[in-house]
Amino acid sequence: MGHKLKIVGWLSVGALAGALTTVSLQTVARGNMAPLPLEELQQLAAVFGMVKSDYVEPVDEKKLITEAISGMVASLDPHSQYFDKKSFKEFSEGTSGRFVGVGIEISQEDGLVKVVSPIEGSPADRAGLKPNDLITKVDDTPLKGLSLSDAVKRMRGEPKTKVVLTIFRKDENRTFPVTIIREEIKTQSVKSKLIEPGYGWIRVSQFQERTVEDFARKIEDMYKQDPQLKGLVLDLRNDPGGLLDAAVALSAAFLPQNVTVVSTNGQLEESKFTYKAAPQFWRRNSSNDPITRMTQATGGALKKVPLVVLVNEGSASASEIVAGALQDYQRGTLMGSQTFGKGSVQTVRQLGPDTALKITTARYYTPKGRAIQAKGIVPDVMLDETENGNVFAALRTREADLGKHLSNGKEAEEAKDPAREKAREEAMKKLEEESKKPVAERRLPEFGSEKDFQLQQALNQLKGLPVKASTTLAERKVEKKD
Repeated sequence: MGHKLKIVGWLSVGALAGALTTVSLQTVARGNMAPLPLEELQQLAAVFGMVKSDYVEPVDEKKLITEAISGMVASLDPHSQYFDKKSFKEFSEGTSGRFVGVGIEISQEDGLVKVVSPIEGSPADRAGLKPNDLITKVDDTPLKGLSLSDAVKRMRGEPKTKVVLTIFRKDENRTFPVTIIREEIKTQSVKSKLIEPGYGWIRVSQFQERTVEDFARKIEDMYKQDPQLKGLVLDLRNDPGGLLDAAVALSAAFLPQNVTVVSTNGQLEESKFTYKAAPQFWRRNSSNDPITRMTQATGGALKKVPLVVLVNEGSASASEIVAGALQDYQRGTLMGSQTFGKGSVQTVRQLGPDTALKITTARYYTPKGRAIQAKGIVPDVMLDETENGNVFAALRTREADLGKHLSNGKEAEEAKDPAREKAREEAMKKLEEESKKPVAERRLPEFGSEKDFQLQQALNQLKGLPVKASTTLAERKVEKKD
């Protein structure tokens, strides 16, 4: 019996070795690089065979190979990733800004799901759901105790399928069921409003396929409401990034034509590239260029309107590209706190119909050649989160805190700061205390609200009034990896 198992195992080894040899030849052909090391490949194949033949119970071959690929890619840096069928679908939905569901922005309150806002025109909006409604059940499943991601999964599904949400409306003190038919939802990554006459606020929460069109339309609407805009706040706080072409387009809306927005540099020749403020770098088809349309409709107003850009530790990747470009050309005043520092390029290469590899292929550089990776963008004016100082900033993880993060490539790395770990412990205690308070009494208000301290300082900057700059925040240097 053992002899038969070994035969089976070595047959598996032969099949895997053959496959790896093919991959090796393809790699050599594609990149003109040295062949992969045969001795290590043979060890990998031998381990695969032993696990297949000797493990205590049968192991799925495909799962073994998938896990081996995932482990190999995960060892590179925090942003490289192997996508199986499920994760590739979720990734595609995230960048497209489309998913199938009921259409609500949600948060969690007292272990239940709270409706922050129904997405305009969505099934939830048409069904009459309101902000602050609590969802207690999805179909027959109580949500108390479930994580937010699990609750989201239960509300999503296939198009034209039915889901029953049980709603508790606090201001009416009643519970009632709402039947909703799921459909494709297009998320809104751009919000805007006139804060007061002459001053506008536009927030980009993520760079998706629809972001450029939504941004252009919101700006056009804003200028229709107030053609004499005296100042604008571009809010990129907690924007995790997204599509590069959307970031280039957004930067170009404020910058002179054809100037450099961002450049990339990596091992492959195709990863060495310069993106400029010109339509060919963001236009997806010849008939649709929202930025040119908006520029014409507003008479080029965004090229000269006084501008403040708000950023924080949650501003990453594409939002850092925009912030870095606008800062390099002194197009506006950058305010807030040092950004996340995710300055690397990920290229998605499809491996099959529903699998892909997301791999880091280059670093980003601002127009003046500053490397964003691990350092981020340092604002012109540092701002605390609230009038009482920074409450939870120490808890926010930055790129330099991540294990296996890609180095800056330019600046020497410094040792980690023990004081930062102490600050994290203190912030964690404050967070526990804060979470016990009623929502209305918690410290950090919604971005864009009247109680948004940083937004008020941005308005003061635009009006030439005194700004309450931080007395404690300082530039955080690039730290050594563990």
